[in-house]
Amino acid sequence: MRAAPTILHLDMDAFYASVEQASKPSLRGKAVIVGGLGPRGVVATASYEARRFGVHSAMPMGQARRLCPNGAYLIPRFSLYRQVSDVVMAMLRELSPLVEPLSLDEAFVDLEAGGVAFDSRSARETGERLRADIRAATGLSGSVGLAGSKMLAKVASEEAKPAGLLLIEPGTERELLAPMSVRTLPGVGPATGEHLRRAGITTVGELAEAGEDELVRMVGRSAGAGLYRMALGLDDRPVVAERDAKSVSVEDTFDVDLHDRVRIRGEVQRLADRCVQRLRGSGHSGRTIVLKVRRYDFSTLTRSETLRGPTDDPAVVREAAARLLEGVDTTGGVRLLGVGVSGLADYTQEDLFAQSLAAEPDGADGTGGTGGSDRTDRTDRTDRTDGADGADGTDGAGGEAVAAGAAEAAAEGAQEAAGPPGEPEPAPERRWTAGSDVRHAVYGPGWVQGSGVGRVTVRFEQPGSEPGRVRTFRVDDPELEPSDPLPLVGAGPDPEETS
Repeated sequence: MRAAPTILHLDMDAFYASVEQASKPSLRGKAVIVGGLGPRGVVATASYEARRFGVHSAMPMGQARRLCPNGAYLIPRFSLYRQVSDVVMAMLRELSPLVEPLSLDEAFVDLEAGGVAFDSRSARETGERLRADIRAATGLSGSVGLAGSKMLAKVASEEAKPAGLLLIEPGTERELLAPMSVRTLPGVGPATGEHLRRAGITTVGELAEAGEDELVRMVGRSAGAGLYRMALGLDDRPVVAERDAKSVSVEDTFDVDLHDRVRIRGEVQRLADRCVQRLRGSGHSGRTIVLKVRRYDFSTLTRSETLRGPTDDPAVVREAAARLLEGVDTTGGVRLLGVGVSGLADYTQEDLFAQSLAAEPDGADGTGGTGGSDRTDRTDRTDRTDGADGADGTDGAGGEAVAAGAAEAAAEGAQEAAGPPGEPEPAPERRWTAGSDVRHAVYGPGWVQGSGVGRVTVRFEQPGSEPGRVRTFRVDDPELEPSDPLPLVGAGPDPEETS
């Protein structure tokens, strides 16, 4: 614990939904829900307007629609969220070399290490200046907590929401924490909270009064000792500037269980390509390829294969994932697929690996040409719903909508299953997902409000503009194309946009 509140915790307010509202002027002040849009979709983030209806993150999307039928339901756009996050994180690093990101929208900062704060007054001034700078740079609001420890700084930022700042003066921690719910403390989830409630402990103050020995008896030595320290407001963890990535992975949950083996292979190939894109984007390579398959009965199978050396070659990852899939029985149906790479390194051995493949015929070493790879299998049973995996249609740390990916994979599978060359193939119907970015040759940039019955409705507007007009087109209109998100800040009216 520090004698001054120089640890800052920043948490952006309803980040994904707020970015969508800033990006789409017509949604400002309205209920916005971001997540998977299919029947198994889960809410990733809800705007504060939507939260008034009872919608919250991790809620099944079907339940959210019943609670807030008139809300705007959008797919996540993680590429845009990362752009905004980069701007915010860069501002934090200007304050201190010790910045510990927890997610795209959340981080700890050691203000003392940056020489910008040494007491309560300077810490508060720094926090207020940071909030103003973020608002000016992105148009978004963030909540700031300041305290002498990481735990208390996070508690303070949560209490400050939305768009506020709370500083916990050293020496006042126990008084502040005492009336709060035990669920306020990090690591106290629903199961532990219920266990404590049955024992008559519902507040942090009651937790402290119970004493360490009683808590150890109730929840075990490690957890009990940790709970007691937190109840007293004690936390000596330092702000850690870098966190080493252990793995990179992507996964999709499907609206309807997949049974077609060709379609399943196509999905695995697509996920492998996405995984490699993320792997390269992080500047890593990896040795172990992991396949995750959740079947119709919620049983989850994990298969892995370790290569001779690290790789970031999409062909190598695709081939390894395909080999792993061959050992999985999918006849009952598949509801989720994932591909990951672990054993990360910051270099590759592509030349050596390629030479080993060229020198050895497939299967010569009993591993399908992997050149001495090691394969391990694991079968787990889970009762979790898809909500535990994050928003449906996204991977664990962010990705595109499953609807678009499923359409792409279906097209690939159709090509594989097609007849002899030369036979005409019907073009797959273009699919437009609510919230996705588009550009029209005449009307300029916009976003999809909805589609169906062969039509797609687009609202033409962009960050910084007035709410735009809505127009409807055929789904196969040649002048309408998917587009990258426009920058949230600094984007003036598009010169190609016309009314």
